[in-house]
Amino acid sequence: MRDRRFIAEHRGGSLKEEQHRQFIKWGCDCASHVLSLMGEKTDERLIHALLIGKEWEKGNDTVGEARKASLDCIALANELTNPVFISVSRAVGHAVATAHMADHAMAAALYALKAIKLSGNSIDEERKWQNEQLPLEIRELVLSTRGLKEKALKIEGSEPLFQQTEAKKKRDE
Repeated sequence: MRDRRFIAEHRGGSLKEEQHRQFIKWGCDCASHVLSLMGEKTDERLIHALLIGKEWEKGNDTVGEARKASLDCIALANELTNPVFISVSRAVGHAVATAHMADHAMAAALYALKAIKLSGNSIDEERKWQNEQLPLEIRELVLSTRGLKEKALKIEGSEPLFQQTEAKKKRDE
């Protein structure tokens, strides 16, 4: 079931247009941050998709173009065999799909974490970096849903920041 807090106002939800644009920027930032894991020869579909995402954020591209670019990235992921590359491709695909549905930004961030984990790097550092990129207007929404989504994608190894913050609050009381 879709979290209604991610549904745009024009679709009957409470998400403001500016927040939706912040989600696509954050999702694209998260996906771009792990793009280097693809090596020197990054597939053009990924680069093109991120450009479409940035243009949609500025109001210069359509949801239809973003969805097409997203599907191209998912098709690429289905062609690949390296799990790190697959996760990076899915991160980019979901980042751009954020133009269609804002909660895809969460999947972009989570697939970026998965790529980091599969490459043997610290998901704690990456999660911290992702959280530092969050605009204040969407921060609470992201942090309040992240833990459940990480479990669903089976990104294990450490507590999400929101859970750490909640645990610290209880200790301080």
